[in-house]
Amino acid sequence: MTTTSTTSTPVGQHNPLLTTSALPYGLPDFVGIVPEHYREAIEAGIEAHRGEIELIVANPEPATVENTLVRLESSGQLLRRAALAFFTVQLADATPDIMDLAAALKPALQAHEDDVALNRGLYERIRAIDLTDADDETRRLAEDYLTDAAHRGIELDAAAQQRVREINTQLAELTTEFSALVQQEGNAAAVLFEDAEELDGLGEDDLAAAAQAATDAGHPGKYLITLILPSNQPVLATLTSSDARRRIHTASVNRGLGERAQAGTSSRTDVTPIAARIAALRAAKAQLFGHVNYAEYAVEDQTAPDYASVRAMLERLAPAAVRNAGTERDALAEAAGAPVEAWDWSYWSDAVRRDRYGVDGAALRPWFELDRVLTDGVFFAANQLYGLTFTEREDLTGYHPDVRVWEVHDADGSGLGLFLGDYWTRPTKNGGAWMNPIVEQSRLLGHRPVVVNNLNISKPAPDEPTLLTLDEVTTCFHEFGHALHGLLSDVQYRRLSGTDVPRDFVEYPSQVNEMWMLWPEVLANYARHHRTGEPLPAETVEKLLAAQQWGEGFATTEYLGAALLDLAWHEQTGTEPVTDPLAFEQQALAQAGVAVDAIPPRYRTGYFKHIFASEYAAGYYSYIWSEVLDADTVEWFRENGGLTRQNGDTFRRELLGRGNSRDPLASFRAFRGRDAEVAPLLTRRGLDR
Repeated sequence: MTTTSTTSTPVGQHNPLLTTSALPYGLPDFVGIVPEHYREAIEAGIEAHRGEIELIVANPEPATVENTLVRLESSGQLLRRAALAFFTVQLADATPDIMDLAAALKPALQAHEDDVALNRGLYERIRAIDLTDADDETRRLAEDYLTDAAHRGIELDAAAQQRVREINTQLAELTTEFSALVQQEGNAAAVLFEDAEELDGLGEDDLAAAAQAATDAGHPGKYLITLILPSNQPVLATLTSSDARRRIHTASVNRGLGERAQAGTSSRTDVTPIAARIAALRAAKAQLFGHVNYAEYAVEDQTAPDYASVRAMLERLAPAAVRNAGTERDALAEAAGAPVEAWDWSYWSDAVRRDRYGVDGAALRPWFELDRVLTDGVFFAANQLYGLTFTEREDLTGYHPDVRVWEVHDADGSGLGLFLGDYWTRPTKNGGAWMNPIVEQSRLLGHRPVVVNNLNISKPAPDEPTLLTLDEVTTCFHEFGHALHGLLSDVQYRRLSGTDVPRDFVEYPSQVNEMWMLWPEVLANYARHHRTGEPLPAETVEKLLAAQQWGEGFATTEYLGAALLDLAWHEQTGTEPVTDPLAFEQQALAQAGVAVDAIPPRYRTGYFKHIFASEYAAGYYSYIWSEVLDADTVEWFRENGGLTRQNGDTFRRELLGRGNSRDPLASFRAFRGRDAEVAPLLTRRGLDR
């Protein structure tokens, strides 16, 4: 499928995307961009890039680094600029116009990617380059292009290549549709309550936010509880009414099931058949490459040695996680005086945590005000480790009024890049939390990074503070770890910069950054009561640290449920869609040994965007695979003095700054001095008992 522009730039309106932005660091001029500009710029970018590739291939001179690799890396700048800006908005502010554009543009972009990757002339020129005197990064770049071309089908015959192209186009259409419907279903699944009594247990700020959300949705005087993307909803930990908890939980796990959703939920569309079609197409694609299933195909270009190693690790962890979850369930039942249902788990888990450790999650929120968490926590840790400083640029505008912009300076005062923060939920934003680049670092192109973090925190009523749960504080630190991976990138070639690393490595730096949220020096700097300024009491900090392993049985089991469900969808060998996706899901969880009553997988098929609308297909295992590296790295920091510039500079030099300019596992070894060991992960998650 290709797009044909039927309209041009609106009369009298210059398209800011057609030229390099004059704003600092190349920040797109979002104020001047209208939706049609994205179409025009992307279509123009595809045409320009196609012409640039043709010139490289047609060059009669022998292929060299300069006339092939450097020219290739310098090409496509208009397309990249427009596409990164568009995808930023498509994820974070998907208005109907933007959603329509995504449906039209993504297949065209996929087709163009295939055209470049499967260009035999370009492939042969790269293969012909004499790399004898090339530096290691240039060798890595050539290797990356050739490996990617093979993974996309350059060595297949013409008929198989054509079939791969057709499948890729269909997948681009279906994954875009899946994403749009999940967003629609998530908005529709928000639960409306008539009066405040039903929401007993919510703090005043949360109650005010629910009232504001209801008013914004056209229900003044009522209360609307919006959902986050994962199955488990934060409010379930504090609501005293089991019936209210049941309604919210049921709405969450029945998203995207249409008529098969339980009565009383708002699911309008069954998206699971789309998921089944996506999985079947991926199976067909994998078989064209000679793989038994898509999981094998997906893992071949990751850091995991092979698919069997991935499954073996998950199967090793699952029994211990389920056993730990069973111990937790027994403790919850004892506290509740009866077996707990799925919607009651978080409430009674918090009750046990309070009883055993004296930690009350809801009572902690006044100490976790968003601005303070960011400036005195997240930014403070980055300053102590890497010497970075952050200056808010109120003169610069993001793609939505809620977006804030900070300029980031290095330790020597030089400008490093821009960091954008978009923290509040809204109906046009995708669920979950993520980082994405808007401008990617490249010494060759003279580009410094611009990156954005997105979260989905409930927006408070006007003039009220944004108070975070402990999980939301963790997410702030986690996503900023991704941001640091982009901001501290120091490579020659854009293709190898920042987070452009294998999927099962990309979560590693972000998970490492989570360690600083409870590091005493950092916590003491940001955890202050938003009204009184009093620090979080020392005894509370001690209790928090003591309680860290409580709930790991639940957390690990729900995660493994999603990871193993992902693998089940992508292990299938049939190329026709599964006829009953829900039965398939239930069977997959049972066979994997993670079908635990009261613990649904973190994502069910109907809203598993990571695998059906993002790049984690057969790759959701990445989080725990990366956590092996993360847990071992945390041990290194502890052994070497913790939060110091020397430690930060080592991690930056050997890992964060390297991107994909060398084998990521070689970067880990250069940093750690050896391969990773799994023992720290097992201890952290309580799986070593």
